[in-house]
Amino acid sequence: MRLAENRPDMEKVISYIKQAGELFTDRTMAGKILQKGSTDFVTMVDTQVQEYLQGTLRQHWPHIQFMGEEKDNSEINFDGSVWILDPVDGTTNLIHDFMHSTISLALAERGTVVQAVIYQPFTGEMFSAEAGRGAFLNGEPIRVSGTPSLASGLISVGTAPRMRESTDRTFRVMQSIFERCHDIRHLGSASLELCYVACGRLDGFFEDGLSPWDYAAGMLIVAEAGGAAVQPDGKPLSLEHSCSVAAANLMVLEELKGLL
Repeated sequence: MRLAENRPDMEKVISYIKQAGELFTDRTMAGKILQKGSTDFVTMVDTQVQEYLQGTLRQHWPHIQFMGEEKDNSEINFDGSVWILDPVDGTTNLIHDFMHSTISLALAERGTVVQAVIYQPFTGEMFSAEAGRGAFLNGEPIRVSGTPSLASGLISVGTAPRMRESTDRTFRVMQSIFERCHDIRHLGSASLELCYVACGRLDGFFEDGLSPWDYAAGMLIVAEAGGAAVQPDGKPLSLEHSCSVAAANLMVLEELKGLL
């Protein structure tokens, strides 16, 4: 049986993610924090969302492997089907009650993302895409902006907080982009920023050192919305190791890559 014939039903997947999103409003769980690094945190919301979705997805689609931010993923084989989950993208935001966090879930088949769902529980916005079928926000089609150049664009630039040794480079890049665009933003959730590129709220996005669960779903949503998310040298993003990510409509992306 071909993988596509055994692909999960998107409506079911979306319903499970909505249920998991209810955990985001529990401030008690958000306040139970484990510090993995000086700027790297995990809350009880992260662990509970991952446990719920891992169990639910495995129950309904036991043939699909599970890759999650809060687990050891050394056994993953990308020759098959793999869920790629970030249970809370924007954990620092969640800790501070800065309501820009998402659940980001992608399905990869033979190393290619074919389904994607990103849910912002605080606004109820559900971004989704399937390969070859377009990108959607709450069921309505979305497209990247038609902004023709960086000079007229609004660009989000991430600060890569876990890479403090690269701070000088990060802010040099930020300044270089800022000097050439309308203005810059930073939401603290790469998956959400990729969705904002996909629906035209942002004209571009860049951040160093992101993990596959940060961008796996967002890269498909951007692509299906008519844009692209790639490494700064134009190479495809990897699902097996961290990457720097540049995303935009195709006109702005060429300028971004030139700067980066």
